[in-house]
Amino acid sequence: MQLWLIPILPLAGFLINGLFGRRFSKGLVNAFAIGSVVLAFLWVLKTLFGLGGLTAAYTEHYFTWIQSGALSVGCDFSVDRLTAVMLLVVTGIGSLIHIYAIGYMAHEGGYYRFFAYLNLFMFFMLTLVLAANYLVLFVGWEGVGLCSYLLIGFYFDKKIATDAGNKAFIVNRIGDFGFSLAMFLIFRQFGSFDFAHVFAQAPAAPVGLLTLIGILLMFGACGKSAQIPLYVWLPDAMAGPTPVSALIHAATMVTAGVYMTARSWVIYTHAPIAMDVIAYIGIATAFVAATIGLAQNDIKKVFAYSTVSQLGYMFVGVGCGAFSAGIYHLMTHAFFKALLFLGAGAVIHSLSGEQDMRQMGGLRAKIPWTFGVMLCASLAIAGFPFTSGFFSKDAILLAADHRAPWLYWVGVFTAGMTAFYVFRAFFMTFFGKYRGKEHPHESPPVMLIPLVILAGLSLVGGYLFKIPDFLRPVFPAVEAPEAFGPMAVASAAGLLGIALAYLMYVYRPGIPDSIASGAKGLYTLVYNKYFVDEIYDAAVVKPLVGGSRVVLWKGFDAGLIDGTVNGIGARAKGIGGVLRLAQSGNTRSYATWIAFGGVLVIFGMAAMIVLGGLR
Repeated sequence: MQLWLIPILPLAGFLINGLFGRRFSKGLVNAFAIGSVVLAFLWVLKTLFGLGGLTAAYTEHYFTWIQSGALSVGCDFSVDRLTAVMLLVVTGIGSLIHIYAIGYMAHEGGYYRFFAYLNLFMFFMLTLVLAANYLVLFVGWEGVGLCSYLLIGFYFDKKIATDAGNKAFIVNRIGDFGFSLAMFLIFRQFGSFDFAHVFAQAPAAPVGLLTLIGILLMFGACGKSAQIPLYVWLPDAMAGPTPVSALIHAATMVTAGVYMTARSWVIYTHAPIAMDVIAYIGIATAFVAATIGLAQNDIKKVFAYSTVSQLGYMFVGVGCGAFSAGIYHLMTHAFFKALLFLGAGAVIHSLSGEQDMRQMGGLRAKIPWTFGVMLCASLAIAGFPFTSGFFSKDAILLAADHRAPWLYWVGVFTAGMTAFYVFRAFFMTFFGKYRGKEHPHESPPVMLIPLVILAGLSLVGGYLFKIPDFLRPVFPAVEAPEAFGPMAVASAAGLLGIALAYLMYVYRPGIPDSIASGAKGLYTLVYNKYFVDEIYDAAVVKPLVGGSRVVLWKGFDAGLIDGTVNGIGARAKGIGGVLRLAQSGNTRSYATWIAFGGVLVIFGMAAMIVLGGLR
């Protein structure tokens, strides 16, 4: 089926625009950038139709990448139903984001470079998804980390953007260290990185070792999918262009951790403690991120913390054994989160770059199309009945209720907060009086068409695509049965959150200020994101940087290495300075030195003869 064509097409777009894009017109850049991704999407459809029902994984071997002793790693791609879902999400949503970016980036510098980076991002994410072994997956894993650095720091002339790119890169390297250790243990135990080989042997492996591998894999996922304690890079990623935020937060990078843990389901089902760790980290992240989202005023920051929280939901599903529910929410989240970010981008575009919701308001009459699509996305993420988020969120909460009721109740409370802060952003942006200074204008059709498509998917995608049924052959773990009571409670929590947001930001807009002043300490704590960045800076960054400067730079580098080299040079220079005195240029002086030297040689030889005779 030539699976290699799927990632190669975006790679070709990257190479063509990266090498020659500076000389191309924008139309030609668009043709290669968007055309390559759309063609990849069409090839995915052709491949899936050609493979029929995908009752078993289909694998293609291209060449042996590494051969060293017992280690043999092939460049192999594989497709099963889980891969099919991910391919459709990555190429489908990715294509819409590329098209939207034509309008959003129309007046930005580095146009060809931006689309080259986007294509490279797609190549690495598709490599990650198609990989048939952990090492090829790790290549894609590291590649999307590189591309996130390039795209988040796209505005490299702004310090805030370069700092955000560096932060994303460094934090992800910390998580990747855990992933690397997990791979070492996998090879040590199973003698292979191939999924089929590892998963076939996993049930017979020691539970303690599988638990350690599972926790280390989860630590890697915490970096990519922004879970506690490595979530801090994701909100700062808003420094990049809005299409980048949509691509990272919806279709590609942050979903990699969820995919990797779901792909490793055999390991986790035989390591229940590791699954508990995933569920607990997920629910804690979902709750904490939701509370932070309550107080943010930057529209993109609100949706960034929403992403962190929704990723936590996905990990709750995985940790409760409902792997297909986690992937189900991954797919529906791609619909409504891409729409939320691209809709926010349309708002920002209409206001000439303004992102503070306190400078918005009353925009529903000025940009009605954007208002309509943002309403669809907000309803979906709030879990409004029969929208896409309703189905996937309830699947996760039912699994949580089946695993541990307290997980369910924390999840329900978090769902209520999610509905509240998303509609808080919606009402602050589109209702009331306009508080800004710019003259809002609707986005061009090239931006609106992707928004309308995503709006439709946000409303009915969960009903049309029953992912748990589709993935049943992949994940034999039993999903929690549907129960009306827990579903009704979860839906009521979402509706209550929407009602409270309307009360506080439309009907009685003075209430939020009263609450903030009445609970000033708590509000300050939440508004400043629990000072986690400041704690990390004081406890980790400053000691590490300071220690590196004192010990490694001044002590080891400058003191030992430079001191040794410079000391040798100084001694050589001093000896040369003494010897230089003998180089006078005077012939009689040289003759005197030669005679003196001859006398010393003769004296030395005579002394040796005398000493030899005495013996």
